[in-house]
Amino acid sequence: MELALIIIFFLLGLIFGSFFNVVGLRLPEGKPFANDRSACPACHSQLSWYENIPLVSFMVQRGRCRHCGGRISFLYPAVEWFTGCLFAVSYVWVGLQPELVTALLLVSMLMIILVSDLAYMRIPNQVLLFFLPFFLIMRMIVPLEPWWSPLLGAVLGLLITAGIIVASRGGMGAGDMKLFGVLGIVLGAGKLLVAFFLSCVIGAVIGVLLLAFKVVGRKQPVPFGPYIVAGSLLTYFFGDSLITWYINLF
Repeated sequence: MELALIIIFFLLGLIFGSFFNVVGLRLPEGKPFANDRSACPACHSQLSWYENIPLVSFMVQRGRCRHCGGRISFLYPAVEWFTGCLFAVSYVWVGLQPELVTALLLVSMLMIILVSDLAYMRIPNQVLLFFLPFFLIMRMIVPLEPWWSPLLGAVLGLLITAGIIVASRGGMGAGDMKLFGVLGIVLGAGKLLVAFFLSCVIGAVIGVLLLAFKVVGRKQPVPFGPYIVAGSLLTYFFGDSLITWYINLF
């Protein structure tokens, strides 16, 4: 039964991950995503149902459009795979508890933001505003200790990033600031600081590697959202262990 539920959550993640790709790519451009069928971005041919099977269609078609032969971005299967894995991890880590809803909502929001920021270097306000009420409700159903930690976390998330934006004259974007504000409600004050620290460390390490291998130029802007996604997920699932490990160092 346990394995069956893990597989079910993984498959649900694959399906939702496919939808998150569509939302993340269409929403910033103001394109409808609820009713319009998927189409090849190169030749604009509408895709049949068997061309939209998460992961399977990409592998069967060897990453190319069946109509024009154009390459399909690896982002599509990657987001589907990661969402499937994260849905399964959420179930394994949290169990069938009310907090599981928060975990799945968090993964969903972050996957959409990952796609949008990688594609357009934008974190849409609509995504944050859509998920914010659900996080507020879930933090009333499953409160953190102390109860005011989510409120303090939201304030810290906004203030810290706002300070960096001012000090660096645009080193971070307003979207990053708003995202950290929402994350503060989910994580609480203490874990928000951990998520912020991890995001910066991951960003710095990957940034150095990208520069070293000349993937990006020294003055070329890069999206910070993916690093926030990584830091936030690591904090949500392993934050307590990381905080305990850090405290034990001293």
